[in-house]
Amino acid sequence: MTSRLIRSALHRRGAVRGFTLIELMVAMLLGLVVMAGVGSVFLSNQRVYRTNRALSDVQDNSRAAFELLARDIRNAGLTACSNSGRVANVLNIGPVNGGTTWWGNWNNAVRGFEGNDTDVAAGTGDADRIAGQPSLQLLGGDDTSYSVASHDTGTAQFTLNEASTDLAAGDVFIVCDYDHAAIFKSNSYSATSKTIGHATTGGNCSTGLGFPTSCGSANFYTFGANAYVTRLNVSDWYVGKNPAGTRSLYRLGRAGGTPTRQEMVRGVSDMQLSYHQSDLAGKPFVKATDVTNWSNVNAVRATLTMQSEDSRASTSNTSLVRSFTVTTTVRNRVL
Repeated sequence: MTSRLIRSALHRRGAVRGFTLIELMVAMLLGLVVMAGVGSVFLSNQRVYRTNRALSDVQDNSRAAFELLARDIRNAGLTACSNSGRVANVLNIGPVNGGTTWWGNWNNAVRGFEGNDTDVAAGTGDADRIAGQPSLQLLGGDDTSYSVASHDTGTAQFTLNEASTDLAAGDVFIVCDYDHAAIFKSNSYSATSKTIGHATTGGNCSTGLGFPTSCGSANFYTFGANAYVTRLNVSDWYVGKNPAGTRSLYRLGRAGGTPTRQEMVRGVSDMQLSYHQSDLAGKPFVKATDVTNWSNVNAVRATLTMQSEDSRASTSNTSLVRSFTVTTTVRNRVL
């Protein structure tokens, strides 16, 4: 009887028997393997996402940078009447009056530098040009033009057909017709009466806008109805230090008043420029130091090196870096 009870108890005990230590260790090991696999897939997907996002940002920034830069290159030396070869310039800072300011000289419609541009001097402060980086100065008519209703040479005033709140006294304008163009600085602007003044009090050496330029004795010329007026587009492009301590594409531009530095596109770490001079046979693109006549430069090739803001976007846990090259023609010199 007693032996039967013992066997029955042992049988019941075996029925509720649990996992052994070895079985638990094997199960834990398999679980860790599965978790490691899931974690690896997650980290891999996260890395792919970060790289793709950084690549997309780099490509978007490069498109924006090239579009802004190419717009100024295309319009360099361009007036609304396509007669950039006959341009009068009555600015006090212009070469006829002995001025040396770069944006007051129409001959500087396209001019490049290999790291020696004093107008955007190199430095370590915000918006300063990175030492050794090239730069590109451009002058041309703005994209928006206005038509002339009448021109009174006695009062030195244009009356426009359109009004605009974008224009202001102190702006520099290019007016042109079939005969020639003239550059002047406005001493007054009224959106109500749609008038632009070009008196000598505004920064002009003469009220006469005839060609060729004359500061000593006014060479008067009356621009007729439907002549075009545009603002002078001034730009000096370079790579500089931004407030975040990294690099950006900057533009020294003028829209009334003194030219100011503007951060255009962040993440541009390097810019290389080369130029096509139409009369240099066998040298399709050369550096700025090899250009012998800037008036014959009809295309600019720019290579921008873009760097992602994410400093761990690449497979080596560094910033993603890509270089892009675009060639842009100077529109009025190839037509």
